[in-house]
Amino acid sequence: MVAAVLAVDPYSEALLSLKSELTDDHNSLDDWLVPPGGNTEEKVQACSWSGVKCDGNSTVVIALDLSMKKLGGELTGKQFGVFADLVDLNLSYNSFSGQLPVGIFNLTNLKSFDISRNNFSGQFPDGMSGLRNLVVLDAFSNSFSGPLPIEVSELEHLKVFNLAGSYFAGPIPSEYGSFKSLEFIHLAGNFLDGNIPPELGRLKTVTHMEIGYNSYEGGIPWQMGNMSELQYLDIAGANLSGPIPKQLSNLTKLESLFLFRNQLTGLVPWEFRQIVPLASLDLSDNHLSGPIPESFAELKNLKLLSLMYNEMNGTVPPGIGQLPSLETLLIWNNFFSGSLPQDLGKSLKLKWVDVSTNNFIGSIPPDICAGGLVKLILFSNNFTGSLSPSISNCSSLVRLRIEDNSFSGEIPLKFSHLPDITYVDLSRNKFTGGIPTDISQASRLQHFNISNNPGLGGMIPAKTWSLPLLQNFSASACNISGNLPPFHSCKSVFVIELSVNKLSGSFPRDVSNCQALGKIDLADNKLTGHIPEDLASLPALSILDLSRDNFSGPIPAKFGASSSLVLLNVSFNDISGSIPSSNKFKLMGTSAYQGNPKLCGAPLGPCSASITIFGSKGTRKLTWILLLCAAVVVLIVASAFGIFYIRRGSKGRWKMVSFSGLPRFTASDVLRSFSSSESVEAVPPESNSVCKAVPPESNSVCKAVLPTGITVSPNGNLAEKITLKRDWVAKYKLVIGIARGLCFLHHDCYPAIPHGDLKLSNILFDENMEPHLAEFGFKYLVEMTKGSSPATIFMGETGELSSSIKEELYMDIYRFGEITLQILTNLANAGGTIHSKPKEVLLREIYSENQTGSTGSTQEEIKMVLEVALLCVRSRPSDRPSMEDALKLLSGMKSQRK
Repeated sequence: MVAAVLAVDPYSEALLSLKSELTDDHNSLDDWLVPPGGNTEEKVQACSWSGVKCDGNSTVVIALDLSMKKLGGELTGKQFGVFADLVDLNLSYNSFSGQLPVGIFNLTNLKSFDISRNNFSGQFPDGMSGLRNLVVLDAFSNSFSGPLPIEVSELEHLKVFNLAGSYFAGPIPSEYGSFKSLEFIHLAGNFLDGNIPPELGRLKTVTHMEIGYNSYEGGIPWQMGNMSELQYLDIAGANLSGPIPKQLSNLTKLESLFLFRNQLTGLVPWEFRQIVPLASLDLSDNHLSGPIPESFAELKNLKLLSLMYNEMNGTVPPGIGQLPSLETLLIWNNFFSGSLPQDLGKSLKLKWVDVSTNNFIGSIPPDICAGGLVKLILFSNNFTGSLSPSISNCSSLVRLRIEDNSFSGEIPLKFSHLPDITYVDLSRNKFTGGIPTDISQASRLQHFNISNNPGLGGMIPAKTWSLPLLQNFSASACNISGNLPPFHSCKSVFVIELSVNKLSGSFPRDVSNCQALGKIDLADNKLTGHIPEDLASLPALSILDLSRDNFSGPIPAKFGASSSLVLLNVSFNDISGSIPSSNKFKLMGTSAYQGNPKLCGAPLGPCSASITIFGSKGTRKLTWILLLCAAVVVLIVASAFGIFYIRRGSKGRWKMVSFSGLPRFTASDVLRSFSSSESVEAVPPESNSVCKAVPPESNSVCKAVLPTGITVSPNGNLAEKITLKRDWVAKYKLVIGIARGLCFLHHDCYPAIPHGDLKLSNILFDENMEPHLAEFGFKYLVEMTKGSSPATIFMGETGELSSSIKEELYMDIYRFGEITLQILTNLANAGGTIHSKPKEVLLREIYSENQTGSTGSTQEEIKMVLEVALLCVRSRPSDRPSMEDALKLLSGMKSQRK
């Protein structure tokens, strides 16, 4: 405070007082100093300080810009009384908190006031009307709450008004229709509700309006069609219902219209043809029906047309293919039929086409790549014929997905002409002629899938594994013959899937070069020779399926030391000798070794009786009861801690396997710890266990003391501890653990088992705070106790999962997404608040809530977890990822989804 005493002018004195209130860990205001002896000139000393601007005579401070200086603290505002001539005040991109000081509203000459990207909180204070000369008010991305300030509408000169990204609640005031000069209004990403006031239609000067990512009631007021100067309108993610008013077509200066992610119904207005300047139209993720209006052919400036995730039908008008400016066409997940417009692409502008999951027929338009197409996504339609010749020379192409169609003929792709291609999926078609031999020239290729083209034939090109960025290579069920190419260089390959082919010869010995390999599936081929020991040394290998081949010799004992191996299957070969004694081999179950007459040792032989449950209906029922009750106790989803789960066997057999990580105990130990009776509650006297196999509403509690000395019981649940943990590492581990548990139930069990009651209180913690999934499958347990068999409960008449089971699986995924959001935000009920916020605002809050600094890797993890959670809570079940895909994304692996 000595410096403040030495200052002779009031401006410098006030600024030094302000500095004393601030947190400046990065010394951004180091030059705010008065020299020894004080200021001997008549000029304002502060005029030379960073962020301070004075008039031409350096006698009056007219602007203060403290933006992006990494400052923090709470402002009292007592210093602002000095700055009567201040015109510009910018505090943006800092970490100021607390309430906004009302003293700022005495700056009557202020024209620009920017406090965006801070953490000011509380209600927006009264007094705004005092800033009668204000032109710009930007408070984007703060933590304000309460109602929107009404008196701001009295500012006659205000042109820019931004209160987006806070926690404002309640309706938009009808007074906001009375702005006289307003050009830009942004209220998105708050907690606003109620009806959108029709008075907004009076805003004749507004050119840009964003009011989405709130939760309104009702629909779009038709009066908004009177905003004659409007160029940009965004009301996305706002819970809007009802039809799109045709009066919006009166917005003849509109260039961008975003109404996606609402509940809008009815037809797309054909009157939109009147909006000649329209360049971006996104109506996706609604419940719109009917066809694309043929009148859209008149929208000559249209660059983006996004109608995906609706219920639209009919054919795509030919005029759409002739739009001269069209760059992006996204109409996937609808019910469109017929052929694509044959002129599509002739405009020389088209960059991205996604028409997947419709009922299109015919061929690919011949000129679709004429303008430098980057993404072509056509999967899950009924396209036929050969690939368009233009595709083979489409040098701009990055992503090509045409799987699940009826394309035929040879694959015309010339990879030497596709320098930027990264993702190719041609699976589930009728291609012939083999894999293009120049695939090794696709230097940026990461994912290649040609599986389920049974007439493809040919061989795997020799240098395939040498592709520098290749991660996934799938060519199962393609009638491919010949030998596996050598693994001279395969540093990035993670997945190799080549099952159900006619591959022969021995496994290449140089597989040790493939240090990234995580999955190898060579089942159902004609491979011979010994299993290379080098496979056991691959550090990331988790799945190795060599079943139904002609391998011989022993199983390499080194697999027992692998920390990553989860599944090993060598069944139906000519393997001989003894199965190595390591416990890891026993965990694979008998199905992993059956069909090898010369192979012996656990778990083959007499020991299988204690693991595999055969026999009568009553015994199978007991097995289900045992497994489900045991899961209540010990289904631990955190990696490598140890759970019981049901893994697919063969010929309808069911097996119980304990994961590595727990001290060794057998199925017999568990049987002794739980009742072998089929009664609702039973406690065998020789066991120290209590297990009530009853419906979840009875709040059942299980406790088992195994012969190893382990006691498994509840230690609180996630509902009780949701607000306790702020450590990101612990949260990330928890999310991954839950995902793994659900992934086991959905994908490693056959048939798949839905949890059925996933919620915070059913995620329990043991003595070491490891998570357990509790009370899964109780409704199915109850059915079995009534005499129903697993087959009748889980499977439909066609042998597929029943529709009710599929619905439960989808609901598990949705609830996983909700729980993940709750973990991210430390909120027991975060659903509504999450969906109403822009992602940028939400991420910032989550970063703050989890006490993350600027560490890029941690923030990337949080961003990825949030992305996965939002995918899982999509409104349409079919749009949610599988738990397998969700786990891949969470683990940093590439998803199979687009």
